[in-house]
Amino acid sequence: MRERYGDEDVVLYAGTAPAPGGGRLRWQYGLPTAALLDGDFADAAERLSALAHPVRLALAQAVLAGVDTAADLAALPGLGTSGQVYHHLGQLSAAGWLRSPRRGHWEVPGDRVVALLALILIASH
Repeated sequence: MRERYGDEDVVLYAGTAPAPGGGRLRWQYGLPTAALLDGDFADAAERLSALAHPVRLALAQAVLAGVDTAADLAALPGLGTSGQVYHHLGQLSAAGWLRSPRRGHWEVPGDRVVALLALILIASH
């Protein structure tokens, strides 16, 4: 990142995590601080609000842990009816936090894994 941004003020996140389907992700992303401050923070509302529900967070956590079928997700305790689970999966998918690579299966896209974990880390402290 130093090579890319030099001495410019920058906000970044980086990490490693298991990749959907196996392997490892190594991810880093950053933007100049000025670009973030000049942008509209409200543009992040849809993605953030998709995570602002305990059931959607539990679903994202379960998918990251390897539960990948809609049926298995709907069977998890405390997440509501299968219709409610599908609604929440749709919300997470619309916001880019989940995708369905094939019918009835879910994963966190590789470029969102570290971002999701970083948000949880930030919110935990």
